[in-house]
Amino acid sequence: MAHDVIAFGEVMVRLAPPHFQRLEQARSLDVEIGGAELNTAVGLARMGRSAAWVGRVPDNPLGKLIGNRVREAGVSDQFVQYAPDERCGLYFLEFGAAPRASSVLYDRKDSAASAVQCGTFDWPNIVAGARWFHVTGITAALSPGTAEAVDEALRAARAAGATTSFDLNYRAKLWPRERASEVLALLLPAVDVLFASEADAEHLFGITGASFGEVAAALVARFGVRTVIGTRRDAELVWRNRFAALGYSDGRAVESAAYELEIVDRLGGGDALAAGAIHGLLDGDLQKAVDYGAALGALKHTIPGDLPWVSREEVDAALAGRGLRVRR
Repeated sequence: MAHDVIAFGEVMVRLAPPHFQRLEQARSLDVEIGGAELNTAVGLARMGRSAAWVGRVPDNPLGKLIGNRVREAGVSDQFVQYAPDERCGLYFLEFGAAPRASSVLYDRKDSAASAVQCGTFDWPNIVAGARWFHVTGITAALSPGTAEAVDEALRAARAAGATTSFDLNYRAKLWPRERASEVLALLLPAVDVLFASEADAEHLFGITGASFGEVAAALVARFGVRTVIGTRRDAELVWRNRFAALGYSDGRAVESAAYELEIVDRLGGGDALAAGAIHGLLDGDLQKAVDYGAALGALKHTIPGDLPWVSREEVDAALAGRGLRVRR
């Protein structure tokens, strides 16, 4: 069975102390899973699209926990590889509150996912019949082998006729700016749709502009992408933000309505926005892409964990501007 969307990347086990505790204080940890590409695949599955996640996890209880959660979220795990005698990437999350920011501690070095290289996956078979392929800069950052595998996957997807999308998702804790700029500049010419913040465009490529449209036009000119999707976020407090989605294609810039967020869990919000945007772009509608991206991303902020446990009905209600009264 061909899937609408194929997403490729690492999924980790997430461990977070409850009640805003520091890790040094913790006596227990809440267990979730998270990975940028899977988060996006889940959002698309929740919108009614068929999605599959491609990844490599250890053949042990942590790897099986991830596989179980992937299937539970409605995403196919048929292309997941289980590797014996390897480890699972972990990350620890401390929830902050103003003036203390939330923070992430990674424990993912030498994970099963970081050992991926060219030839690990049969990409022509995986992407055959797919409409869309999605990956992020996080996967490219894990190791030289994963960067080569991202390039291999993008080229196979393009050859199969799928639209390719790439979220820059720059993580300074994973690779230095100079290395990221060099690798991403080699990967982006095989990308159709780029998810990029104005801050990342400036930091990684020195691209600036008076507006998102100017920055997006410069990214299109430099790398040959067709469409750029971005986010506008105003952070009044750690747990209160204003959030909107922006889009640019064929010289036209569009913007969604803005949402006032009372944040429960910010992680995965940008990935949910990507899911809503891909959903709209699969229908060939840039305005729908930013509208659904903003609504799905906004709703994800209200849900614990990385995954967007959101229904299509809730997204439609947010788009319709329905209020916050209890629904009964």
